[in-house]
Amino acid sequence: MVVRHGSDKGKAGVGVPLEPFLHQVGGHLSVLRYDAYTVCKPLIFQEQKFYESLPLAMRRFTPQYKGTITVHLRRDSRGHLGLVANPLKENLEPFQVSPESRAVALWQTLQQTTSSEGSPCPLAQMAHSLKESAAKALLRSDCHLSTQASPLVESAVGSQIERKGFNPWGLHCHQAHLSRLCSQYPEDKRHRFLLLENVVSQYKQPCILDLKMGTRQHGDDASEEKKARHMKKCAQSTSACLGVRICGMQVYQTDKKSFLCKDKYYGRKLSVEGFRQALSQFLHDGIRLRTELLEPILRRLQALLTVIRSQSSYRFYSSSLLIIYDGEPPQTAPAPQTTQGSTSGSTSGDPAKVDVRMIDFAHTTYKGSWNERTTYEGPDPGYIFGLENLIGILRDIQEGE
Repeated sequence: MVVRHGSDKGKAGVGVPLEPFLHQVGGHLSVLRYDAYTVCKPLIFQEQKFYESLPLAMRRFTPQYKGTITVHLRRDSRGHLGLVANPLKENLEPFQVSPESRAVALWQTLQQTTSSEGSPCPLAQMAHSLKESAAKALLRSDCHLSTQASPLVESAVGSQIERKGFNPWGLHCHQAHLSRLCSQYPEDKRHRFLLLENVVSQYKQPCILDLKMGTRQHGDDASEEKKARHMKKCAQSTSACLGVRICGMQVYQTDKKSFLCKDKYYGRKLSVEGFRQALSQFLHDGIRLRTELLEPILRRLQALLTVIRSQSSYRFYSSSLLIIYDGEPPQTAPAPQTTQGSTSGSTSGDPAKVDVRMIDFAHTTYKGSWNERTTYEGPDPGYIFGLENLIGILRDIQEGE
């Protein structure tokens, strides 16, 4: 059920502290954890309208839309800056965050780091005092990210980094977002966020592949400068020749009990063969290739392809596709007795739990969308091209080619 929010007024002082979503593997906007089953992200009107007019056939392939909510900056008793959402109307009691929360602990570590070197100011104020952009200050603070909270991403030269329980990209985006809000708006300003289903809530160790789909990534409203920039990225990556490129991923390694994380900069550098190898790595748990995942993933992708082919006028520019499975090793059933009294091990018969979801619709256009200046006929050829190539490569992996 979609919950609509107006002013989201609640009791004074009541709010839901928003944690960085530690399973965000791609994108540039910060995704935040509202509760175990809900995430939120900055509201973009075009994306909100897409969710509110979503074709029925596409709903199984997108996160459930839960409405919007008001968010504002707040400092805690120790001066740490964070984002707080007014609670849902049916839950007006204060939302308590466990002191053991990894997201809170990691973010507070970052806050302490940015204020411990001779200045009590948060990152955005530090950037302002040095007359540089928050983004540049964030880049300068990368050493804090790696030395204090230890969220290391795979480097451009290809070294592989494992992290124990979180992906660094979400913290990276959250730090940049907080810095931008601090530098551009007063602390008491209210911001609107979308509330969306947390599509990995059911997974113990969610393995996530974020794929940027299509041969074109700029929206119809892009400036000439932005258009040229995105066209160059596509031309220099697998977006041009395959219609799909890796935007980020995390893979649980059962042998090391940690996540292998890769980011969008890694994905941009891949050749076609490198893309194939990366897909294989996404399905490898550090011990073996999870071949049992391929058939259910392919079934979902083929079903999505059928749906996309039926959506006339839609262009999913700059949207992403998530492929998700559980990296938790399958449970082994008790070994049954054979006729000779010996035992033989077997894996429990639960089918592999996988999912495929489309996300990020800020630049999606269709007949009846906010921008009527440009309309298209037929389904999205670039998205279909990317899906067909993705399905073909996964089938090659399945057949051992």
